Amino acid sequence: GAGKSTLIRCVNLLERPTSGSVVVDGKHLMDLSSSALAKERRHIGMIFQHFNLLSSRTVFDNVAFPLELDGWSKQDIKTRVLELLALVGLQEKANDYPNSLSGGQKQRVAIARTLASSPKVLLCDEATSALDPATTKSILVLLKDINTRLNITILLITHEMRVVKHICDEVAVISGGKLIEQGKVEEVFTNPKHELTREFILDYV
Repeated sequence: GAGKSTLIRCVNLLERPTSGSVVVDGKHLMDLSSSALAKERRHIGMIFQHFNLLSSRTVFDNVAFPLELDGWSKQDIKTRVLELLALVGLQEKANDYPNSLSGGQKQRVAIARTLASSPKVLLCDEATSALDPATTKSILVLLKDINTRLNITILLITHEMRVVKHICDEVAVISGGKLIEQGKVEEVFTNPKHELTREFILDYV
């Protein structure tokens, strides 16, 4: 592939780059000890194409899981989880199990769970690729709302230019593991410099 997913895994050092540096919120992650890196990773959320929900736990318990690991009290967990389910529009699904949810609802649960730890950065690896166009649009609206309301930086990996156009402020185009173009979305869409970028945009149009 182009290297998109490898790039996003390098941001939280799930894969360690062979050269260069990884700086998140002003911190050089590659210079940190294992314990310090683990602490910083708590501020980097990640959502995936296939949701990664725990099938044996309810929606509420899925969102509560990272808070339980962090040692939150039951009352604080309840308050935080209900707040997050309200944010993603799934309050009424709190006691349901993942197998009864639609793809879009599962992704909303995954987003709520990721937000539980109050991340500063949210990594989205092809987060809408398994969803139909209408559901994709609703998830993008939610992500934009999260970006604006919670002031969370979102790094979105996608091969779909309509997703880039809908939600992103800036875009970086990667091919063969190399960054071939970068800039404000409007600038890149109206005046692409690289041939591959032009092809992507023509396919979108």
